Amino acid sequence: MKSNKKRAIMKIKKIIIPALLILFLGYSCEENNPEPDPNEIELTQKGKVLVEADNLFGIKLFKEVLQAEEPETNVMISPLSVSLALAMTYNGADGDTKAAMEETLGLAGLTTDQINKNYKFLIDALSSVDPKVLMSIANSIWYKHTFPVEQDFIDVNQNYYYAEVLPLDFGDPGAVNIINNWIANKTNDLITEVLDFIPPDAVMYLINAIYFKGIWKFEFDEAETEEEPFYLSDETTKDVPMMVQEESFNYLSNDWVQAVEMPYGQGNYSMIVLLPQTGKTLDEVIDALSNETWNNWLGDFHKEEKVVIHLPRFKFEYENLLKEELISMGMGIAFDPGYADFSKINPNRQLCISRVIHKSFIEVNEEGTEAAAVTVVEIIETSAGGETFISFHVNQPFLFAIREKYTNTIIFIGRVMEPMDGE
Repeated sequence: MKSNKKRAIMKIKKIIIPALLILFLGYSCEENNPEPDPNEIELTQKGKVLVEADNLFGIKLFKEVLQAEEPETNVMISPLSVSLALAMTYNGADGDTKAAMEETLGLAGLTTDQINKNYKFLIDALSSVDPKVLMSIANSIWYKHTFPVEQDFIDVNQNYYYAEVLPLDFGDPGAVNIINNWIANKTNDLITEVLDFIPPDAVMYLINAIYFKGIWKFEFDEAETEEEPFYLSDETTKDVPMMVQEESFNYLSNDWVQAVEMPYGQGNYSMIVLLPQTGKTLDEVIDALSNETWNNWLGDFHKEEKVVIHLPRFKFEYENLLKEELISMGMGIAFDPGYADFSKINPNRQLCISRVIHKSFIEVNEEGTEAAAVTVVEIIETSAGGETFISFHVNQPFLFAIREKYTNTIIFIGRVMEPMDGE
């Protein structure tokens, strides 16, 4: 009997001691392998100037976009995406057009070589800095297969922006789908239909696509998410799924805003959420927002050991033609058929920017954030060197009339704001 009891005790020891050893070793490994710190990106002085210019341009563009939108519209743009697409286009500009683009983008004072080299560094760094965050930046240039393009223009955009440069028969009915499929592929199918048509005078598309997927460093527990009221600007409320967590975060509170910084992955990327202080409206905060105030606010963040965050899940997409905003910001000459100078794309053709299409998507949930943005710069040929034609594309609200030819009697007249097929 004692022998059986002794054997049982020995058997238990054989099980428990290794288990305790595993737990101890696991704890020791955790102590010796703490969470990695963010990887530092060391910008050159010119690189810092470029990023500062991008942020200044982005905040100005964001405010321009908001002014043109309905007050209740969800809006998201990617300043980086717009900057990269326009930077590729800038490599084809000359004279006053080049100067206007430099001024609008805030790049005056940097040489073309400095701009390109530092964008290349930025693309490389942002794409690889955090192995726990998927950040993809893709560029492409599509040109009409019969349109000659300067080799220097192709080379610089391939070498510095990793642009795929491809000829395409723009008259092929499948050309729109080919470009849209490239965009869908580069944005993980978050953005699928950006280009709606290719006009007969189009000769080139310069496209940037950004895809981001970041897992929160501190994820929300989905079991803690509950319906809570969200107070709308018209003073009504709406129940929304509100995520909740308590953690140590960088925090800011000043006369204008209360803000928290929520990191992704190992902390290179983060989302900053800003709330107006009591007595301030969101419009007032937006009015006060500038590159200077943004930098000042970032500098005032400090670590708080206990921050309880209530953040609603949200998901939306946004689309905008940025032409009017960019003209308002000083880039009008680039859109002007009579004055635009893109001779570094082709010195023998009169070219200008026709459209700048920007589309974005974002989803924020307990796990993290998935977002994408695309910017498409459309270049058209306005005169010289090609066959003459009239482009009449009914892609906006229009009027119509049915009349009798000889008496000029109007039988019907109408306005179409949204074409319907009657089904």
